[in-house]
Amino acid sequence: MTDPTLAARLKAGLRLPVMAGPMFIASTAELVIAQCQAGIIGAMPALNPRSTEALDKDLSRIAASVGSLPWCVNLVAHKSNERLAPDLEVVLKHKVPVVVLALAADPGLVRELQANGSLVFQDVVRNRHAQKCAEMGVDGIIAVAAGAGGHTGDQSPFALVGEIREWWDGLLLLAGCIANGRGILAAEAMGADFAYIGSPFLASSEANTQPGFKTMLVEGSAKDVLVTSCFTGVKASFLRPSLIENGLDPDNLVPATSGGAININDGGANSKAWRDIWSAGQGIGAVKAAGPAGEWIDWLAADYAAARSAMGLVQ
Repeated sequence: MTDPTLAARLKAGLRLPVMAGPMFIASTAELVIAQCQAGIIGAMPALNPRSTEALDKDLSRIAASVGSLPWCVNLVAHKSNERLAPDLEVVLKHKVPVVVLALAADPGLVRELQANGSLVFQDVVRNRHAQKCAEMGVDGIIAVAAGAGGHTGDQSPFALVGEIREWWDGLLLLAGCIANGRGILAAEAMGADFAYIGSPFLASSEANTQPGFKTMLVEGSAKDVLVTSCFTGVKASFLRPSLIENGLDPDNLVPATSGGAININDGGANSKAWRDIWSAGQGIGAVKAAGPAGEWIDWLAADYAAARSAMGLVQ
């Protein structure tokens, strides 16, 4: 049974009801630390450090820097992730406060992490996926709606959150185009406890993104985002200009996996995916400049306060 006080307990140490989206390659230990210190839940994928040993060092550094603040690691639970078992051991060793599982549902993994003290959240793109995760006993559900960066959903957030909230009274996060204070408030109004924000942090100084990527984000908007399953076998959002720069025709992409198979090992069957072909969500139009994550979170907090004031809500 999900603890009804969980959302309140997590929010108690935060400035905003926001968890950062863990972004493949881009999210770093430095970015997680900056996010936590600025007042949100910082997050990174376990696969970002290039080895399990490097992951161990990064998690040690994060834990030492953020103290009792909540932070998160994303584990890709799909069988094609060859590092899952050793990375899991490191996550257990460091008793990571929040673990997000993605691309597969594994009841045994959920129980093992929870027994070690972690809260376990699961990404879903359909109500039926959420129901299966609830049956496994997850602590939180992340509804990934249309417009999200990385591996994305295709349903309206109104439909997805509405269907889940009909039966789920536990912790619920919403992902998909949330990039300003009004978006956070809208997510709460729909029934989400937290906004799950990723793409704006791609332009952060602490992110492992190339200068050209940051520029493309600042200059881009929703029209520049394309959704395709050609690189990993799962629908994901990519920037059209980066496809063109890599000699690909965005309108005539050839699948890199056969028969629609899922392959996320080392980023996917196409070696350029994520590294040279850049991913971002449709909310990038709100990204006006590159700079420190803390400064962007300061702006986000001010915009959230303004949105609440405009609605006549008590601060």
